[in-house]
Amino acid sequence: MAFDISSITRGPRLMPQRIMVFGPHGVGKTTLAAQAPSPIFIQTEDGLGQLESPAFPLASSVQDVMDAINTLYSEEHEFKTVVLDSADWLDNLIQAQIKADYDEKARAYGKDALLCAEQWLLILNWLNALRRDRGMSVILLAHAEIKRYDPPDSDSYERYQPKIPSKSSAVIQEWADAVLFANFKTFVKAEAVTQQKTVKKAVSGGERLLHTGEKPAYLAKNRYALPDTLPMSWTALEAAIAG
Repeated sequence: MAFDISSITRGPRLMPQRIMVFGPHGVGKTTLAAQAPSPIFIQTEDGLGQLESPAFPLASSVQDVMDAINTLYSEEHEFKTVVLDSADWLDNLIQAQIKADYDEKARAYGKDALLCAEQWLLILNWLNALRRDRGMSVILLAHAEIKRYDPPDSDSYERYQPKIPSKSSAVIQEWADAVLFANFKTFVKAEAVTQQKTVKKAVSGGERLLHTGEKPAYLAKNRYALPDTLPMSWTALEAAIAG
């Protein structure tokens, strides 16, 4: 490809979003994704429940997921957002495929993690093709786990992060324009047990928030200069990205 001065572009280039949303079970990740423009779900778990969003049949293999992506790429449709629900259950399918395709020697010494990460990279490239050529936003949903984090410049601590092995999770995080942590808003309330003793309890009023930047308690990031927290609604998220 030849470049010249006329090929230089300036200013913001807002393409369809590549977003991962992760959080604890029941926080409303699927409901949030169903609010995105004209969504179609690729299911690796049965998480839609009573939601009436369009969805492919439940995928039972990596090939099922690839076939669904290829269908969206090659056939005419009006969907504007593809939702993978969920990334951690797809990772289970990937691990099962690697185990079936490679013997123990080929998977030894951590090579299985590298093979899984390579499979993820292939899937993400296919999703990039939907974004680039079909103008579709991509949302990956994932469950959260609390895991020890060992930063090189401080003591270890525990934090929320996607429930995906580290090498594959790193590939997804680099790919995504935003990794958002969804959780219930909580505050600490002191209750008197006796006149001399009080106990502190975490209390939630049911409000749900999207956290957009990394904190010691959770992993998060974004390339949109979003505020630290947002209400958990697609309208609020879309407006913040556009702003």
